[in-house]
Amino acid sequence: MTELPWTQTSGAFPETRFSVVSATGSDDPRLRDSAWGTLIRSYWKPVYKYIRIQWHASEEDAKDLTQEFFTRALDAGFFRRFDPSRARFRTYLRVCLHGFLANEAKAAARKKRGGEYSVMSLDFADAERELDQAASADLDPEEYFRQESIRSLFTQAISDLRARLESDGKSVHFTLFERYDLAPHGSGERPTYASLASELDLPVTQVTNFLALARREFRRAVLDRLREISGTESEFRLEAMELLGVDPDDVAS
Repeated sequence: MTELPWTQTSGAFPETRFSVVSATGSDDPRLRDSAWGTLIRSYWKPVYKYIRIQWHASEEDAKDLTQEFFTRALDAGFFRRFDPSRARFRTYLRVCLHGFLANEAKAAARKKRGGEYSVMSLDFADAERELDQAASADLDPEEYFRQESIRSLFTQAISDLRARLESDGKSVHFTLFERYDLAPHGSGERPTYASLASELDLPVTQVTNFLALARREFRRAVLDRLREISGTESEFRLEAMELLGVDPDDVAS
């Protein structure tokens, strides 16, 4: 299977996006469905990779378990029991996943659910390409899940940044950000500002200004994504300081 059963969203979401965690228990079906969509998009890859690496599951079993976990969480209301005074939401989700997997391991067969829902396609092949078992095998399970959650958060923020800049007619800004800040390690020397200026026929000062704007917008994109998947305002601020070393108010100003 390559699709996850879940309720189809209307695309509607409240202006105040904080927090989808509480919105998963909303009585408003449009709000609840949109919140679930956000959580799934944010966490399905960390869940899938955690199952593959920490539970040594095959690709097909990991696909099925990932889908079943989110469907079960939706049906059983796992996240309504989240207590922000006891743990961060990411930690709580991993604990729920661990309990789910332990129960599934004891079961002789898994019952597929979610017949009442439409579908959301998940790119499991892309998740497999990202897996690096050699580098991750020795990590503590909680730290591994944390790192994969951050990877997922940043990946979505980069996509948001691209869409935001392109819609504003600032594709060159994203190109510079991609070429200078997103160049993969081991791909050779990072280009200089001067070489980028020559390549794109820009003054070096403009390269500097364009990159500064792109980085600022990227931080905002990360904070937007982080805010909506944090359990509380205090958790959001703590995560922002840990990930970006910034006060969210400073970025918003």
